[in-house]
Amino acid sequence: REDLWVREGKILNPEKLFFDEKGSADIQLDCKDSIIAPGFIDVQINGGFGVDFSLATDDFKSGIDLVSQKILSHGVTSFCPTLVTSPPSVYHQVLPQISIRNGGAHGAGILGAHLEGPFISKEKKGAHPEHCLRTFEEGAFQDLLDTYGSLDGVRIVTLAPEMKRSSEVIGELTKRGVCVSLGHSVANLSQAEEAVQHGATFITHLFNAMLPFHHRDPGIVGLLTSDKIPAGRRVFYGMISDGIHTNPAALRIAHRAHPKGLVLVTDAIAGMGLAPGRHTLGQQVVEIDGLNTYIAGTKTLSGSVATMDTCVRHFQEATGCSAETALEAASLHPAQLLGIEHKKGTLNYDSDADFLMLNDHLDVQATYIAGEEVWRQDALGM
Repeated sequence: REDLWVREGKILNPEKLFFDEKGSADIQLDCKDSIIAPGFIDVQINGGFGVDFSLATDDFKSGIDLVSQKILSHGVTSFCPTLVTSPPSVYHQVLPQISIRNGGAHGAGILGAHLEGPFISKEKKGAHPEHCLRTFEEGAFQDLLDTYGSLDGVRIVTLAPEMKRSSEVIGELTKRGVCVSLGHSVANLSQAEEAVQHGATFITHLFNAMLPFHHRDPGIVGLLTSDKIPAGRRVFYGMISDGIHTNPAALRIAHRAHPKGLVLVTDAIAGMGLAPGRHTLGQQVVEIDGLNTYIAGTKTLSGSVATMDTCVRHFQEATGCSAETALEAASLHPAQLLGIEHKKGTLNYDSDADFLMLNDHLDVQATYIAGEEVWRQDALGM
């Protein structure tokens, strides 16, 4: 039980206020026994509420604005809009329209795009359209630049590390401050370790769209306990903790093996927040049935419709971890992955005042960005 002090959008050290400025609070708020936690950061979200970030539309900006507004109620204060494998024309149209920006009453902040594909494995394409998949040709990194058009505003690229010339591409991306994630891949462990040695730091939705764990060659999953990770580096891994993409036992195995690397992601698609039925994911049609989303006419899972707060609650329930551990997997860890933990993902002094009030069941009661209330449950008469 303590006070959280906020001024000018930052979390304040009250000692300085008392002793240096002889000041006190202008506004006091009774949080009524709520848990105060850092705002959630979703580094993999493909859309929601009928908006698909992988579709080039004339009103793309209003779509991204709608999603960023609506996810405030899930406790998400910043996110990486994610594009699944698409033709180059889509990247060229959409990427210039994704601008990094701070959050506020208008919606969650945008940290930059997550480009999942098209440099991924045909065998593990999942819900990605095969005709759009690409390999690194002669130009390697130049091929990637030509495909995307530009890396301005790109934060994460998911690629398959077993592809020829991927190591030099990973090195180039890392040099430019882009986080490289391994996924949609049939890589063996040594290929995955080599990718990490060249700079990769993330695994896209662990267990999904990769070779299953095998004791003689654990594949990408083996990175969680690999002894070939460069000193001082941590490999993070995304988990879709919706009760469908990963069996709770698998979630527990990953968490116990490498708790400090676990990052909760929604991998939400346009159908999140909508009624069951048919919706899109980039170039594909998907069907929502309860919490299951399949490529229409198949049983191939294609993203999720779970919200971030649901994922946090399911993770805590499945692993029996503490509330702090569950909340950090959605805030501190993604911030560390993106190298922004000095600003976001904690309640430390001088960090951005992006925080949530939750009840003991970890239901979001209110969302604050830069110290301003941007969503409150009772305001909607819920």
